[in-house]
Amino acid sequence: MGKLPDAERVQSRIRNFCIIAHIDHGKTTLADRLIEHCGGLEHREMQEQVLDSLEIERERGITVKAQSVALQYRDLGGTRYLLNLIDTPGHADFSYEVSRSLAACEGAVLLVDASQGVEAQSVAHCMTALEQGLEILPVLNKIDLPTVEPQRTLAEIRELIGLETEQALQVSAKLGTGVRELLEGVVANVPAPGGDPRAAARVLIVDSWFDSYSGVISLVRVVDGELRTGEKIQVMSSGRVYSVLELGVFTPRRTPVERLGTGEVGFLVAGVKEINGVPVGDTITRAAAPATKSLPGFTPTPPRVFAGIYPGRAEQFEALRAALGKLSLNDSALCYEPDESTALGHGFRCGFLGNLHMEIVQARLEREYKLNLILSTPSVSYEVLDRDGETLLVSNPLRLPDAQRIVEFREPIVRTDILVRPEHVGAVMSLCQARRGVQLGLQYGTRQALLGYELPFAELIGDFQDRLQSVSHGYASFEYSFLRYQPVLVVRLDLLINGARVDALSLLVHRTQAQARARDLAARMKREIPRQMFEVAVQVAVGSRILARETVKALRKNVTAKCYGGDVSRKRKLLDKQKEGKKRMKQFGSVQIPQQAFMAVLSRGRPA
Repeated sequence: MGKLPDAERVQSRIRNFCIIAHIDHGKTTLADRLIEHCGGLEHREMQEQVLDSLEIERERGITVKAQSVALQYRDLGGTRYLLNLIDTPGHADFSYEVSRSLAACEGAVLLVDASQGVEAQSVAHCMTALEQGLEILPVLNKIDLPTVEPQRTLAEIRELIGLETEQALQVSAKLGTGVRELLEGVVANVPAPGGDPRAAARVLIVDSWFDSYSGVISLVRVVDGELRTGEKIQVMSSGRVYSVLELGVFTPRRTPVERLGTGEVGFLVAGVKEINGVPVGDTITRAAAPATKSLPGFTPTPPRVFAGIYPGRAEQFEALRAALGKLSLNDSALCYEPDESTALGHGFRCGFLGNLHMEIVQARLEREYKLNLILSTPSVSYEVLDRDGETLLVSNPLRLPDAQRIVEFREPIVRTDILVRPEHVGAVMSLCQARRGVQLGLQYGTRQALLGYELPFAELIGDFQDRLQSVSHGYASFEYSFLRYQPVLVVRLDLLINGARVDALSLLVHRTQAQARARDLAARMKREIPRQMFEVAVQVAVGSRILARETVKALRKNVTAKCYGGDVSRKRKLLDKQKEGKKRMKQFGSVQIPQQAFMAVLSRGRPA
């Protein structure tokens, strides 16, 4: 694409927009067609999922990180425009990425699969966009499929989201049908960015990532003023001063420019080597003429799911620390602190937004940083009120205060909105009630029903999604948002292997579920632990009370195989000697617990 001409970077001819949709509704494929239509890449350079740069994104067919691309577009009247497109994730675990991307835009394309209809993340992301004051352009995708029902889908957009659909467009991202009309709709409906080009520079840091050669690279949106290469900039929260080494945009190639003007989105390289040198959500200004007031930034999303991450080999601990530091720069929702386990050694207690977020972080650490990892049992954070009136936030079961000091437990409650076909409403309601859910509402649409429930978050991080897909025959979708902490009866289950507690597998459960979870945990651990040369006792306890026990039988060598005849006391002597040997092995031997045993605790298969 080459250097962007200044004629195409006039503020009134800039359009900043993003694509929001549910998973698999075609966001990334549509972005590919837009890039192709605007000439961002030659036809021979095109590939599927151009904006999905991570290996895990291509493998799973999902978007994890929001990506931006600057496109040159000439409308039907011949006027040139600069379109800054941001492709966003669709899964609930990455809603924080979406909210950050929306802050850099004035408009959003709401992409809905015309064969599937409106789904949960379509509603959630659209509501977030409306709250931020963005102009929404409804677009129906996959109109080339024989099962499409455009009118019913438009009716759902009106009923479930409340958008007017008179200007809704129809496209096929796969075939490229309607792409020109979509670009015309963006130019006509998305407003040009505001901001004062003559004011002191204020630049919002939308995202950051670490490059081995350039250091920290920041994705930025210029709100006021402008930035130029070579000038000194200041980070307003810390006062640190850096020199701008490179400015540029993604076309999607990394294309350097001399300046970024008001309303533009691009990247900034300033030779920052510190991981937290330019925090996401912070404001950058010119050091020579600094702004007096910083931009609002973003409200951090606190982690909801916690797990211990430990290196498979002790010598990888420092490598894991460095990898988590670099990854947390690119993923600001990830938090971590040092942790220690008697079973697994030194590691880190990490916080995630959900199960998928946890899986993606583990996969990226293993693939991008070549680490061999073990994850402990995931859990949620609880508020604990002690006798001194102090409220503690506990995410690790091992850090609970003494039982005598605990006055009350409070668990996180989330609002869950589930979209499901009418014939499956009863099964979904039964599932939610079995998970201690409280119904908030039920709304029937053209071909889907919207169920609202309050659910304990601890019930969502297990197999809830699998069970939901099972009872709805794969047609249900859901999204959730945090509501509050509320009192609950909780106990801590401890796993004992030959009397020794495996701290990494301790977990907090509702008191009414303790007996069933204990039996299930003991049975699963019995299947996962390989047989030893001695008998292994698997016990699950609450305090000093044993709730369940299983025994892994010992491997037994036939020591009497060479005894042919003679007195029976010869065989007995050999068997007694073997028994004494097994007692010594049990006393001094250690039981190796494989990694799959830890995940077996999470994937519990209890009836709905």
